[in-house]
Amino acid sequence: MRTRFLKVSLLCVLFATGVFVTGCSDDNKYADVDGEAPVAVLKADHIQSGAGHDFTIEGTLTDADGISAIKLECADLYLNKTIDLIDIYGAPQTSYDLSYKFSLAKDEVGEQFTVKVTVIDVGGRETSQDVLITMDGDFENPVFAVAPEDGSLVAMLLRDGSVDPYDMQLQLTDDRALKSLYLDIEGAAGYEDVVIDIDSVPSFTYTWKIELPAEKKDYPATIVVTDYAEKTDTVRCTISVTDVVDFEKMYLADVATDAELNSDVFGVPMLVNHVGEYQYEALYYNAKSGTEIYFLPQNTSFSPICYGLDPANNERLTDNPSLAEPIVLDQANVYYKIDFNILEKTYSMSVYSLEEAQDPWDPTVLTYGEKCFDLWGDGSEYINFTFGLTSDNPTGVKSFIQDETNPHLFYSEPMELASGEQMNFIIHNYHTSEWWNMVRWCSNTETDLDVFNYYTQSGSQNDKYTGPKTGNDVWSKPTVTVGGTYRFYFDSHLGRAKLVKE
Repeated sequence: MRTRFLKVSLLCVLFATGVFVTGCSDDNKYADVDGEAPVAVLKADHIQSGAGHDFTIEGTLTDADGISAIKLECADLYLNKTIDLIDIYGAPQTSYDLSYKFSLAKDEVGEQFTVKVTVIDVGGRETSQDVLITMDGDFENPVFAVAPEDGSLVAMLLRDGSVDPYDMQLQLTDDRALKSLYLDIEGAAGYEDVVIDIDSVPSFTYTWKIELPAEKKDYPATIVVTDYAEKTDTVRCTISVTDVVDFEKMYLADVATDAELNSDVFGVPMLVNHVGEYQYEALYYNAKSGTEIYFLPQNTSFSPICYGLDPANNERLTDNPSLAEPIVLDQANVYYKIDFNILEKTYSMSVYSLEEAQDPWDPTVLTYGEKCFDLWGDGSEYINFTFGLTSDNPTGVKSFIQDETNPHLFYSEPMELASGEQMNFIIHNYHTSEWWNMVRWCSNTETDLDVFNYYTQSGSQNDKYTGPKTGNDVWSKPTVTVGGTYRFYFDSHLGRAKLVKE
């Protein structure tokens, strides 16, 4: 009996041992090739990111025995990820290109984190590396907050055989730090390939004093700002020494400084109508008596050309910014019509009433704020006629507030906009569910917001309306240069809008 017991016991031990060995064999069924730990070559051991942004850990992982898994761990980010290669591919991999993206929360407040990357082969051997994640990433290009418009013509006028110097105002901003400003005027001695070093500041203002010979000539100009991430913004324009130019665009400025011209997202100064050679027509709502205006062919500065009253003869205009006096509008709550000719330096003014001003919709059918949509077609429920900005559909329309004095003037509630944010909107009527296009306005292009044209393929049309119209369905996509609190203003009679700081 004793002998038999020993035999049974031995069999049990062998059985148990056999089960253990088999188990190990199943877990380690891949034979060692070199028995070495995995090799991990990561692209970077320091990655710059930021709250609300992603970071990606990349690298090439190799192991002759075969990689079974990769672990990525960071307790502070609640990151605990295992990439099981055998589960994914059905077999270990001798080479693997790692590319793991992780999204940081928008409200993340930490300044830096360490992600541990561990590579495990089929023999259980491990290689670990740490990747430092810091929250100082540079995600935005630097921008010109103030500069000539890209592609524009900047005219330096010949006056009595001479040309006045031009002080080009430049203001640059970046979400991190600016590095340099490059300036170039081809063919102008002393103005070619100029580099201004900037001492790692997020905002920089520079006045470029330009003096050119008094002879007719066009000079291609290039201005480039660069930040420390080597991101850039470029403006190209033509500086023309010339006599009178029939400018394609002319603007009405009802502000007094360059800073005010450039504090908006769009709409300041206001584009006027180019109605003939050297001839322009400005329509403007004057809310208060004593408003002072000028006319500018460039939209970012009162220099080098500014049309205002000639101090020697107030019945004529001058184009010299150092002499020009403001045109004063002395009647309140009326629309002004100002015709002017920049070749002859003449102008004339007249006014018309708020009642005479026309909107695109039929006023006998639609009244702002009053019911117009019979929702079910049975008179049981109506939707009021309002309109405003929407980024998706009529359900999301943020209806404007109508001005108490001028029924053609509307404005939005204040809105918070971030630096670098690209907007996306049209002006459309509110509706609870459908694209019922009773009224709709679109800009000229996604980024040219000088005029908001009434979309004539939608809704009822007032035949008397002579304002800007279009058949093109365009969504406006301006980019905010400087973050802050803004308010949107819209004149439905003029088809003009502006987005300005509160």
